[in-house]
Amino acid sequence: MLTGRTSLDVGGRNVVEEARNMEIRRLQTAGDAEICARMMSGSEPYLTLRRDYDACLKVVSDPLKESYVVRLNGGIVGILVIVMNGALTGYIQSICIAPEFRGRGIGSQLMAFAERRVFREAPNVFLMVSSFNHGAQRLYRRLGYEVIGELKDFIVSGHSEILLRKTTGTVSDFKRSCLSM
Repeated sequence: MLTGRTSLDVGGRNVVEEARNMEIRRLQTAGDAEICARMMSGSEPYLTLRRDYDACLKVVSDPLKESYVVRLNGGIVGILVIVMNGALTGYIQSICIAPEFRGRGIGSQLMAFAERRVFREAPNVFLMVSSFNHGAQRLYRRLGYEVIGELKDFIVSGHSEILLRKTTGTVSDFKRSCLSM
């Protein structure tokens, strides 16, 4: 939810209303996966990270991950990929909003969706953000994420990946509360 805003006009459009009209649902078709892979591989940070179309298609199509598409006015404008197994359960592996739809509240809404999804099964949401992706870093800080580590020269030389976490508590307390239900 975009708190504290009743309207925000960008280019004659009420972008808050636009963000409310978006739909988030599981990625279902190969065609949708291809659209998402093209969107990702053709925009930042994926360009700098050298994530080509095939690499992006592999990520969004992986059956071991949960991929969600963002639809607005009948078209796909975003993708979210969450990993709900392994050491970092609740890891947001990828989030991408089409460049022409950034700055409209869609990313904030998609992050809220991701958090609701993860917090149903785990007490932590993890994600990594590239050191050069200052806009995303500002968004994640505003949403309450804390830096818990830095991986220098992790994906590409000269850039770090910053590991972030948002938490509701410890894993052991979360598991205990689930057992008592």
